[in-house]
Amino acid sequence: MCLSIPSKVVEINEDKTACRVDTMGVVREASLMMMANEEVNIGDYVLLHIGFVMNKIDEKEALASIETYKEILELMDEEQRRQTILESDNCDGRE
Repeated sequence: MCLSIPSKVVEINEDKTACRVDTMGVVREASLMMMANEEVNIGDYVLLHIGFVMNKIDEKEALASIETYKEILELMDEEQRRQTILESDNCDGRE
């Protein structure tokens, strides 16, 4: 399933090629290589695709999206929630 849940940048490495993002409590590494033309800072909200930050998203829009996702996730059991969040950036076109 591809949800593109907004993720908050919590750390950026020294050479600014990678970062750590928090996706609703799940922290993971993400590449910044696709963002060469746009500055990404700690605290920014971003959308990921297969481990790459693809674009920044406005904080107000990100928080509204996160609230919607929380409503959806509340209908799932704990394992389904975690799996959905972990797989949220692995969109391969197959549903």
